Amino acid sequence: MNVRHVLPRIVLLSGVVAIIIWVTLNRDQLNLAAFDAWLSGLDFWAPLAYLGLYAVGTIAFLPGALFALAGGALFGPVWGALLNLVGATIGASLAFLIARYLAGEWVATRTGGRLKRLIDGVEAEGWRFVAFVRLVPLFPFNLTNYALGLTRISFQSYVATSFICMAPGAIAYTWLGHAGREALAGDASAIRYGLLALGLLAAIAFLPRLVRRMRGEKH
Repeated sequence: MNVRHVLPRIVLLSGVVAIIIWVTLNRDQLNLAAFDAWLSGLDFWAPLAYLGLYAVGTIAFLPGALFALAGGALFGPVWGALLNLVGATIGASLAFLIARYLAGEWVATRTGGRLKRLIDGVEAEGWRFVAFVRLVPLFPFNLTNYALGLTRISFQSYVATSFICMAPGAIAYTWLGHAGREALAGDASAIRYGLLALGLLAAIAFLPRLVRRMRGEKH
């Protein structure tokens, strides 16, 4: 198993565990009602600021899962999922444009041999290959955003395909973040959202096998 691929997941998991432990230890000091009132007072600036942070974080290679969990906790299962999906799409689109028009050489250096695989895949299958790499995480998400900017896929196809195929993951992590918040508040709905999120994540984990089988039958 490649340590470079596993290490980011370990760091992400460690960060989530640390946050859970901190929240658990400081539960009595947290005032969710006051926080909700403060967030509501920001009006439309709150979601706009969140979208901006998510987009910048995606460009800067920050873990999108942490933003998605936060979005679920802050904005709920519906608006949180929508904001997470839009924020991830904006960030992925900006990274694509940066690679295509500003930093092509840097991206080519960072991606190495993986870039050729992406170019060959897009040449052979177009938007279907973009859907494949979104559903099956063969490459790091943030790096893929940049690398796809050096392929011949059109910007419109890239954005539309990314938006649709990133939706399952965005929804799952949003629900998981919302479940954590509801558990902190002592709401019984936390169990329902937690189970739904875990079920969706399990289905996403099964997608690589299903997609590879379908691609194998096709070829």
